[in-house]
Amino acid sequence: MTVCSAVVLAAGEGARLRPLTRNRPKPMLPATTRPVLSYVLDALVEAGVEEMTLVVGYRRDRVQDHFGDEHRGASLSYVVQDAQLGSGHALLTARAAVDGPFLAVNGDQVVAPEVVADVREAFGDGVADGHPTAALAVVERADVSEYGAVVLNDDRVTELVEKPGSDRYSLLNAGVYAFDEGIFDALDSTPRVDGELALTDTLRRLVAAGRVQGVRTSGSWVDATRPWDLLSVSHELLVAGCVDEPERDERVWVADGADVHESATLRPPVVVGADCTVAAGAVVGPDVALGRNVTVGANAVVEASVLDDDTRVGPNATLVDCVTGQGVRLGAGATVPGGPGDVRVDDVVHEDERLGALLADRVRAAGDASFAPGTLVGPGTTIAAGASVSGTVAEQATVVR
Repeated sequence: MTVCSAVVLAAGEGARLRPLTRNRPKPMLPATTRPVLSYVLDALVEAGVEEMTLVVGYRRDRVQDHFGDEHRGASLSYVVQDAQLGSGHALLTARAAVDGPFLAVNGDQVVAPEVVADVREAFGDGVADGHPTAALAVVERADVSEYGAVVLNDDRVTELVEKPGSDRYSLLNAGVYAFDEGIFDALDSTPRVDGELALTDTLRRLVAAGRVQGVRTSGSWVDATRPWDLLSVSHELLVAGCVDEPERDERVWVADGADVHESATLRPPVVVGADCTVAAGAVVGPDVALGRNVTVGANAVVEASVLDDDTRVGPNATLVDCVTGQGVRLGAGATVPGGPGDVRVDDVVHEDERLGALLADRVRAAGDASFAPGTLVGPGTTIAAGASVSGTVAEQATVVR
């Protein structure tokens, strides 16, 4: 049996990535020069999926306006999860849109097409042979303590452990599934916890019944859980060459129409998006992704950073380990010296993380502003010339010194 449709779970905010998710959901955050979700949809298309239903919710207009009703020849439709009541609830929202066996994938984690194809092929074989009614992708990782661990007996899943906090597990649930329509009855019958329905709770019940197949795959899988992870995601994609822009030199990708001055230096790996300007004497890279319409001023230095669309970096500025949202402005001589730094996420301080600063959408920093390692700046904040910024700055704030 060939599975040609998929449900993409793209309704969540990604609270641990605030303040960057203040104005858009996690699936729309930048992974090099395009959203995470675009990589997910690419993987589905390349694995042979022809129809996709996207479950949207938080800031859903950002998804629908960007992707419309088609992606690389595959049709896209949308269902809305009005309240964020868990991944199982999100999948249940798509019940009326599904006819027959289907794939389900998380829309906020970058997966290689091979991961999707491996699950699709294994599940098709399993149905024909009377095997389990669910399958999930399993990848091996050195550290799965922050994710969902999987225990296998041959190809049968025997245990799922959420965030085990232990190094005794090495197999990870990659968030790519295949189901028959029976999954919806299974979801319906799963008890809610504090009003929420987690897909993994239903899967555990299927595991106990011996109905879940684990599909080992060697395809790549990357996820951004916290702000500094966006730098790691970009690095992995650049190293793998997973970009759309033409390759000008080895591991140097520059979009047609981008303007790179002849005296500027691009240090690989680096990608320069459409309509970018890199001015005279600027040094960009390594490990840099410039989104659409980014400007890097004369003699500026940008290293190990992800600059989203419409960011402007003034002359003589220095950015290291920096993530910007859309429409950020950094004046002449602004400085982000780079990590490691202590970063506060959900009232927990994470020590010595590789993050120079995260500047959310429409931050405006005047000349000679500086940012201490680990700084998070909320959207719409204005920073005065020469100001020193540290810690967490609320949205729409004004920093004067």
